[in-house]
Amino acid sequence: MYLDHAQPRLPTIKIWLGAQELITEVAATHTQVATGMMYRTNILENEAMLFVFGRPHQAMFYMRNVPIPLSCAYIDNEGTILETHAMKPFEEAPIVAKTDNVQFVLETKEGWFQRNHISTGTVVRTERGSLRETFLGR
Repeated sequence: MYLDHAQPRLPTIKIWLGAQELITEVAATHTQVATGMMYRTNILENEAMLFVFGRPHQAMFYMRNVPIPLSCAYIDNEGTILETHAMKPFEEAPIVAKTDNVQFVLETKEGWFQRNHISTGTVVRTERGSLRETFLGR
């Protein structure tokens, strides 16, 4: 179940993709994940939202009720970017991951990955270590 309005700013963590730093909201509960960036009208260049899932799966993200264009990265449990995608405002057709190994999804301002030369194979880290160490405790 998702909210029918923009959710308040979620707790944040700093993450790094190579030398690039993002202030990242963490969506971890079912409602936070389901609502995501819905109804938000702006995202700054150095902001992102990280979706944390309890197990690897074949992610399917869409843009219901999201009025701004975004980019997303599907990330495995090691924190490695598997794929990146452009996301169009209000598009409800899901972007289906090519594998069933997605444990995290990172949404950024449209084109952020290209502008910062971040591609598949890049490892995402936090101020506490790997994504696995930070969120999965292993």
